Amino acid sequence: MLETTLEFVRPAKAKPDTERWTVAEIAALFELPFSDLMFRAQTAHREHFDPNAIQVSTLLSIKTGGCSEDCGYCPQSARYHTGVENEELLALDDVVAAARAAKENGASRFCMGAAWRGPKQRDLEPVLKMIEEVKSLGLETCATLGMLKEGQAEQLREAGLDYYNHNLDTAPEFYGEVISTRTYQDRLETLDRVRDAGMYVCCGGIVGMGESRNQRAGLIAQLANMETPPESVPINLLTQVEGTPLHGTDELDPFEFVRTIAVARITMPKSYVRLSAGRQSMAESLQALCFLAGANSIFYGEKLLTTGNPDVEADKALFAKLGINMSN
Repeated sequence: MLETTLEFVRPAKAKPDTERWTVAEIAALFELPFSDLMFRAQTAHREHFDPNAIQVSTLLSIKTGGCSEDCGYCPQSARYHTGVENEELLALDDVVAAARAAKENGASRFCMGAAWRGPKQRDLEPVLKMIEEVKSLGLETCATLGMLKEGQAEQLREAGLDYYNHNLDTAPEFYGEVISTRTYQDRLETLDRVRDAGMYVCCGGIVGMGESRNQRAGLIAQLANMETPPESVPINLLTQVEGTPLHGTDELDPFEFVRTIAVARITMPKSYVRLSAGRQSMAESLQALCFLAGANSIFYGEKLLTTGNPDVEADKALFAKLGINMSN
C-alpha cells in the first residue's frame, strides 16, 4: 500500500499545482509492469530525443577532499577516514590540459567539481579563470562547487559557465538520514540563484542509500515539479566507500534502478537523464537497459571525482555494440 503522508518541500519556483506530479502518481509509475514502464519511457524519450544518441560529459575534481559537510555517502568529507586526502586546488594548466583531452575523446561538456561547502570569494576567482579557458576550447562548461552566496552565480555566468550542478540527493523526508550540515532549503535556494542568473540547472540525486520506493518517488517529484525541470538530471547509484556511514547499506536491486531512470524520463521528458555515479559496477546489459529506459547522458573517463568510472575505450566498445553515437 502506498504511503500518503510524504512530505513535499515546495521549491521557491514551482509549477502551478494543476501542473504538478503528485508523489502518489509517480509511485504508481514505479508500480507498472516492467515492460509497460519501459514502453512509456521509450515513447517519451523518442518524442524529444534521438533514441540512439548519448551526450557525453567529463568530470574533473579540481579540489579534492577536506569538505566540512557530513554527507553520509561522500569519501571527501573531512569527518570520515576514507583515504581521500585534502588537496589544493588544481593548477589552471592542468585543468585546461584535462579539458583538451576530454574534448579529443568525444566529450562535449566539461564539469569541474570542488569539495567545498560553498566557495569563498578567494576560492571562486581561480575557478572563474578555469571556466573562461575551458569555454574557449569550444566545450560546454559545468561546475559543482557547493552552495552559492548572493552574486556568485552571476560571476560564474559571466565567466562562461553553462551548467551548475547542485543535487537534491534524495527526498525531503529521507534527507535527514543522510545529511545534517545543510538543509534541503539551502539546496533549493542555490538552485534558484542559478536559475535567476540565467544558467542551466544540473540536478538529480542518489538512489540506493536505504530509501524506500516512495522516497525515490518523492525525489523525482521535487525535480519534476520545478517551474523548469533541470535540463540535466544525474541519477546516481550509491557507490559505497569504506569509512563512510553508508558503507554496508543493502544494495539496490538493479531493476529498481532501471525503473528510477524510466520514471525520471517520463516525468521530465525534455531533460537529459544522466547515468552517473555507480556505472563502474554495472554490467553492459544493465547499462543497455538504462539507455532503453531513457538515459541519454553519461560521464566519460577513468574517474568520477574520487571513485572509478568505466574507461573511454570500454564505453566506445559498448556504444558500438548498441549502435549508439555520441551527440554534440
